[in-house]
Order: sequence, then structure tokens, then C-alpha cells
Amino acid sequence: MSITLTTWSLEQTSPADLRPSPAPEDGDLRITRAGFPSAEFSRFLYTAVGGDIHWGDRLSLTHPQWQALMEKPGTETWVAYENGTPAGYVELDAQDDGVVEIVYFGLIPAFRGRGIGGHLLSYGVARAWDLAERWPDRKPTSRVWLHTCSLDGEHAMANYERRGFRLFETKTERTELTETPGPWPGAYA
Repeated sequence: MSITLTTWSLEQTSPADLRPSPAPEDGDLRITRAGFPSAEFSRFLYTAVGGDIHWGDRLSLTHPQWQALMEKPGTETWVAYENGTPAGYVELDAQDDGVVEIVYFGLIPAFRGRGIGGHLLSYGVARAWDLAERWPDRKPTSRVWLHTCSLDGEHAMANYERRGFRLFETKTERTELTETPGPWPGAYA
């Protein structure tokens, strides 16, 4: 199916830009760095979070290609757990000259709308700003950026703006919408 897709690119250029959101008061929410680069765990998070909003750009990757992405120096995955269950994640990618991209961010559908997303995004952005502390060969972060699109959740753009991100580019194009399986074929049928 052909659709018109709008993609917005947003950025922060100073740690002072971040306007954090507190953790939800109910539940037991923990955010932990995935300390072992695992293609399997990353693919699980990617399909569980992005399956219903048509994330598909990584689905054709082989296991070695996916593993190489997870092992790239400066790549980090931060996972939110509610009562021990993965709820969502933030994947960071340190790029050249102190730039960090939030490559993926989102929640598994069952955890959306409960105040977790604002806090997880805040936490991920803070980790992007202090990335050089964990990767000493990297320059200090001077810019954090991400993109979102018209297929993402209805509250995505507002969450990014509330956290202090500013729009710097908008693109609109026709594209083919591909079916994505979610965590398993037919999960979102």
C-alpha cells in the first residue's frame, strides 16, 4: 500500500535543553543498560515495540549484521522494565564529532499511555549527553538528535517537544507501507 509519510527530525544542542519527566508513581519501573550486546534481544525489542507502527528497516538484516550494530563502540541500549517485564527501550548511536542519535525509542503496546515513555525518553537523552563518560575515546556530546514520523504513536511528537527537542527538518514523501510481523507473524492482525 502506498502512503504519504512525513518524517520530522528533532534535536537538542545542550544538556540544558532536556526537560525531564519523572518516573510514574505507580508500578516498579527500572531502566537498565543492556550490558551484553545481543542481536536476539535487540531484535525482540525492535519487533515488540515497532511491529504495530511498521518498523521494518532492520528486518532484512542477518544475525551477523544485527550483532555488528550492537557491538559498535558507542552503541547503547537502555531498557525499561516494569515489575521485571521489558516495557520499552532507547537505542543510542554515537556518531562523529560528539553527535549522538537516538536511533530507536518506544514502548511495547501494553505499556503505552501510562507515563513510562516520557521518563524513558528523559533517561535515554540524559545517557546520550553523558555518553563520553562511558566511551572515553568519544568526544563529549554536543548534539542529540532523532527522527519520528507520521506512523509513530499519536503522542510521540508531543513527548519529544516536552523533553526539549526542537524541529530542524521536515520531509514528506510517498512510500510503500510494508507489513511488519511484530514479535511474531500475525501479532497485530
